[in-house]
Amino acid sequence: MLVNMKEILEEAEKGGYAIGCINTPNVETLRAVIGAAEDLNVPIIIDHAQVHDSLIPIEEIGPKMVEYAKNAKVPVCVHLDHGSDYNFVMRAIRTGFTSIMYDCSALPYEENLKNLKEFTKIAHDLGLTVEAELGIMTSTEEDSHGGETTGWTHETIKKTFTDPEQAAEFAKETGVDALAVCFGTAHGIYAEPPVLDIERVTKIRELVPSTTKIVMHGGSGVDSDQVQAAITAGCSKINYYSYMAKATSKHIHEVLAENDGNMFWHEVQEEAYRFMREYAREVLTVFKNGK
Repeated sequence: MLVNMKEILEEAEKGGYAIGCINTPNVETLRAVIGAAEDLNVPIIIDHAQVHDSLIPIEEIGPKMVEYAKNAKVPVCVHLDHGSDYNFVMRAIRTGFTSIMYDCSALPYEENLKNLKEFTKIAHDLGLTVEAELGIMTSTEEDSHGGETTGWTHETIKKTFTDPEQAAEFAKETGVDALAVCFGTAHGIYAEPPVLDIERVTKIRELVPSTTKIVMHGGSGVDSDQVQAAITAGCSKINYYSYMAKATSKHIHEVLAENDGNMFWHEVQEEAYRFMREYAREVLTVFKNGK
């Protein structure tokens, strides 16, 4: 069932759990993620990241995402992840996405606020939900391409953490449905185990209007205890991808080695799908937070 984020995030916050948001840049991942959600009977958010558009254009994967969402046995939101270019955001809307992350976090605060305030009015008129980001999420993806981060430390990323009072002002002014905040996570592969500032999440949740839900990006690579602490503190949406993608590549490498490379491509694809479905099921079980 195709939905936007509003209702499922409201239910998640009331229930004390989080909705997983997982990148689906190909059909195998798309099938695996929705299949895992159906196995557990939980809602899911599937997304296409702007940085993945060079791998597969949104006009190619997007319609498949919408089709799979419509046919799913559970609520599925089709979401744009980190759409920083307005023209790209419009492409997602034309493709049928039900939710948009318009990421202007790299801009000065006032410009970020102005852009999101204007865009949220338009999106809400179209029945779409909107996610923004405040603070600057450290990314390892562009530099390392799956390797470990260079220059990432707990001390350096503290400078990018979201200010709770500014988050409250931003949410009130823009009316966004979800706000990604920075409190110790990073995109990509961690060079050292992340340490999350859970007290900051608690404060943000206290100050930000209840109509705006709190989002954690960079969820893969964070230990389960910290993930569940973040959920309890107020995160109702968690983005996850890098570690699942890397684990799948490692698994396929091992399977090919065991079979001396004697596998057809469609067998490799199906093995990747099977592995990711099981992996995603374990991740989504953690996000249920014991519920």
